[in-house]
Amino acid sequence: MTKREVLIVGAGIAGPALAYWLAQHGYRPTVVEVARQLRSGGSAIVVKGPAIPVAERMGILPQLRGLATRNRSLTLLDPGGRRILRLPLTSEEAPTVEVTRADLSEVLHQSAQPEAEFLFDDTVTALDQDGGGVDVTFRRSAPRRFDLVVGADGMHSTVRRLVFGPERQFVSDLGLYGATVPLAPDAIEDPNEMTMLTVPNRMLVVHPSRTTPLAIFTFRAAQLAPHDRKNIALHKQTVADAYADVRWRAPELVAAYLDHPAPFFDPLSTVRMPSWSRGRVVLLGDAAGATALLGDGSSMAMAGAYALADELAAHPGDHARAFAAYESRLRREVGPRQRRVGLVSRLMVPRTRPGLVVRNTVARAVGRTSRIPARETANR
Repeated sequence: MTKREVLIVGAGIAGPALAYWLAQHGYRPTVVEVARQLRSGGSAIVVKGPAIPVAERMGILPQLRGLATRNRSLTLLDPGGRRILRLPLTSEEAPTVEVTRADLSEVLHQSAQPEAEFLFDDTVTALDQDGGGVDVTFRRSAPRRFDLVVGADGMHSTVRRLVFGPERQFVSDLGLYGATVPLAPDAIEDPNEMTMLTVPNRMLVVHPSRTTPLAIFTFRAAQLAPHDRKNIALHKQTVADAYADVRWRAPELVAAYLDHPAPFFDPLSTVRMPSWSRGRVVLLGDAAGATALLGDGSSMAMAGAYALADELAAHPGDHARAFAAYESRLRREVGPRQRRVGLVSRLMVPRTRPGLVVRNTVARAVGRTSRIPARETANR
């Protein structure tokens, strides 16, 4: 029997995870990625919740634990840079693993590579589907036909735009921006400590990561910047203006951001879709239901990849039923997270000094009862 061919657009977290599981179920996956290679970057993400059993079934959990970041505690600072609270970030009761996004992507790629085809430095430019399959036009490769197409290409999904419509129909900004820049190894004193300073409307974090520390800026701008992802000069000016009056190490960290040739910058957003599939095309991960600030993006991507492959295997020859069952499973996880993202944004980046007091009170209470997960700030 000829294996059914599935095109997966995006080789970040969701794409390789899905390729692995589809291959396990007898599909022939092809993954296309617009970047020339796996994306690097030291931003820390937390593998937790439904992603833990997925990682265990893939046999990669020990490898991830070996690649875990050194971050063991969170120190909160007052607006003047003085320590007000130090919280542990590890707990035997919370089976989570914090790794860099690059490390997780590489581990998933290695798991999928033996059974999947990977096409880098390419992307789709047109999708034309009928009752029997999807004709795909690539920017570089020759046109091909696939049984199914999966958009696992993130917040700014090309597949979503081609099949469902413009991004503005589905993406809602939280009024916050996320920006990151790598730092020199000597930029941190304690490789086991993440430090966070918050003033009204702005948060600044120094994260030790695993090998390359990271400065993380999360803020509300006085004037919203235009959505121009390629205007690096505008991004740098927006960050500089937002932190111009912030003390502690802000001038030094802003200078590092300004000096970097291509620092990360993006509005923090959520994606809400009335349906995650149309015909033979389905969305996965952030392309379908991104939720900023909660640190769940990569974990939900892994859980979603497992669920989608599982439902396709459970409904052979009936992709419509499989897509519907997969969406029903994942919406039970994504929905509650999206409903509380507004509250989380107000707690994490309070607008006022009284709001800061409330946030710190909540942090103390959480710190007494559970692990506080490190934040996945970037929708990369």
